[in-house]
Amino acid sequence: MVETFAALAEPNRFRIVELLRSGPRPVNTIGERLALRQPQVSKHLKVLKAAGLVEVEPRAQQRFYALRPEPLRRLDDWLDRYRQLWDERFDAMDEVLEELTQKEDEG
Repeated sequence: MVETFAALAEPNRFRIVELLRSGPRPVNTIGERLALRQPQVSKHLKVLKAAGLVEVEPRAQQRFYALRPEPLRRLDDWLDRYRQLWDERFDAMDEVLEELTQKEDEG
């Protein structure tokens, strides 16, 4: 989980992940779309691959990078615990606000 956060914390790597949401892309296309040089893209893809966020598939002379869903699912599962916690807190706050509004309307 920490590797996923660390990899996504860098803005260019986050942008690469966002770009790959629409499907696999070769390094050169990623660089063109994000206005990054090929060595920069390769460096970022290496970190994303080490974190398990992308996989590479050689096709002829190119390497296509695609997202791997598993680390993102684990991240979503982890975040879901916090969503539930905050939903409960917001529900409790809504109840308090409703009580205060009713008292104000009665007063």
